[in-house]
Amino acid sequence: MESDWQTLIKGSLISATELISYLELPKSFLPGAESGHQLFELRAPKPYLDRIEKGNPDDPLLLQILPMQQESLKVPGYITDPLEEMDSNPIPGLIHKYKSRVLLVGSGACAINCRYCFRRHFPYQDNGLSNDRIDQVIQYLQAKKEVNEVILSGGDPLATPDRRLQQLVEQLAAVPHIKRLRIHTRLPVVIPQRITDQLVSLLSQSRLKVVWVLHINHSNEIDDQVAAAVSKLKDNRMTVLNQSVILKGINDSVQVLKDLSESLFDAGILPYYLHAFDPVRGASHFDVPDHQLIKIWRELQGELPGFLVPKLTREEPGKVSKTLLF
Repeated sequence: MESDWQTLIKGSLISATELISYLELPKSFLPGAESGHQLFELRAPKPYLDRIEKGNPDDPLLLQILPMQQESLKVPGYITDPLEEMDSNPIPGLIHKYKSRVLLVGSGACAINCRYCFRRHFPYQDNGLSNDRIDQVIQYLQAKKEVNEVILSGGDPLATPDRRLQQLVEQLAAVPHIKRLRIHTRLPVVIPQRITDQLVSLLSQSRLKVVWVLHINHSNEIDDQVAAAVSKLKDNRMTVLNQSVILKGINDSVQVLKDLSESLFDAGILPYYLHAFDPVRGASHFDVPDHQLIKIWRELQGELPGFLVPKLTREEPGKVSKTLLF
């Protein structure tokens, strides 16, 4: 029997026509939306759609999911693998770029397709974590004593059913030198119903320290249901952080980022990273120049206490860590 969150995920793939109609947008948006959808399919669940102001083509949540004609532009420097992850992919489904931690592609599925996603061209079909591959991952980790943290990412790792997720967590916990499990996910934001009692129970019972890194770019993404889901995690002694991407026309202002940090903290989430845009093909229209990023971040420092100012960073291929821009 499907749970509510699984039903919502299955219903999140919609057509450009349905999106335009549901959000009461001008029909002039339809050709661009259909064009972009052909390049990277439109996906957005109802709990997220219901936070978008109908009839407002400039809504900051809409702009994150609305396919556009600009996605067909081939702009020099914007490529399919901007972080060169395929060069750090020793086992399908595992990415090892940094010394003490590895990333597992917990699921290639997502509940929402963000138009700026740096993995919009990622070959998920070649990186599924079958049982055989999980065995290979565990063997790899057992030999890498310097690795003490595993990051579950995707896609979205929470698109995985609880039973399969539990099996993976138990196998990772059996590797003695693994201390932490970090879960990078957007599902608690776009479908808060995903944070079930069963999920919280299986993670809180693990010997691994669980750290959640949510992905929220605008304060309008946080509603009472999202805050309630976060409370469940924090009530079970799990750390909840947030990373954002700075996006042109969505959150590239001091006031918007200030409101975001305040709203995150009110919901029990600590701002962690503010990422510079990764130059992925099909999303160049979201990019913000570095000089503008730094100016915004400096002004943000004057508006917030230090613990609410996220680190301004960029991920660069071949580097041993993320690069702080200021």
